[in-house]
Amino acid sequence: MAAALPVTFDDIREAAVRLDGVAHRTPVLTSRTLDALVGAEVFIKCENFQRVGAFKIRGAYNAAAQLTPRQLAKGIAAYSSGNHAQATALAARELGTSAVILMPEDAPRSKREATAGYGAEIVTYDRYTEDRTALGEALAEERGLALIPPYDHPHVIAGQGTAALELLDETGPLDALLVPVGGGGLIAGSAIAAKALHPRVRVVGVEPEAGDDTKRSLESGARVTVPVPRTIADGQALPTPGEITFTINQRLVDAVTLVTDEEIIDAMRFAFERLKIVLEPSGATALAALLAGRLDLPPRIGVIASGGNIDAERFSRLTSA
Repeated sequence: MAAALPVTFDDIREAAVRLDGVAHRTPVLTSRTLDALVGAEVFIKCENFQRVGAFKIRGAYNAAAQLTPRQLAKGIAAYSSGNHAQATALAARELGTSAVILMPEDAPRSKREATAGYGAEIVTYDRYTEDRTALGEALAEERGLALIPPYDHPHVIAGQGTAALELLDETGPLDALLVPVGGGGLIAGSAIAAKALHPRVRVVGVEPEAGDDTKRSLESGARVTVPVPRTIADGQALPTPGEITFTINQRLVDAVTLVTDEEIIDAMRFAFERLKIVLEPSGATALAALLAGRLDLPPRIGVIASGGNIDAERFSRLTSA
């Protein structure tokens, strides 16, 4: 008999209650143009319209809201390339506490400025030569802060799963669900929610080609570490899946496919020109896989567009190339 998963569907439903009035219930976008282009009925969950511009507030707030009063009084720590940083900073502000965020030196300027704008203290590191997990844990211990990691935490995963819960509540049964994969928290929570509601739905993760750690890990049956990816999808530039997320994804994720940076840019451009929405590179990877024809397409497909945090200069530079 298989061991119980570390996060349950009930955890996700409880997170949804906790997030009510805090996180936005983001819109689900449809497009006849997109449907005709790919030959399927597509439903896009627009987490680019979420607070902080990405799905991350769901997990960060769900975790922070379950800290004890004593923990909240001391403050929160996190490490992130940008979206979890902003989400943790906002969650701390909402709960009346402070946040210290470890961010890579090359994090997008807009994400660093937004994180500081929510009141967090930022500490930087070199993502290519330093271990952010070790640095983050040391920082939290040194300052006596409660550490909320970006994906490898049951409360974070449960919060992220509310995005798929909302999507399926609106669309009804889907044949496939496409989800961007970084550390694996979003797809882990999404897979739990999707499989609980519709056991036959096919859950497919999408990674940048340069950072295929989850694909390799699932294929090998154990967590694999790759060099820190150099990709425009900064939110997915991770060397290895999380321990908890991998445990879940190994059981529930049906496949992982890859997209190139060029295909991500094409998807960003398509989303802007035809769907009239702005997606950051990491937020566009699931759409990129759909547009690039990486999948055998079933009739009804859900796509999570996970974020839209990109400044005008970078968006213009990428999509004008």
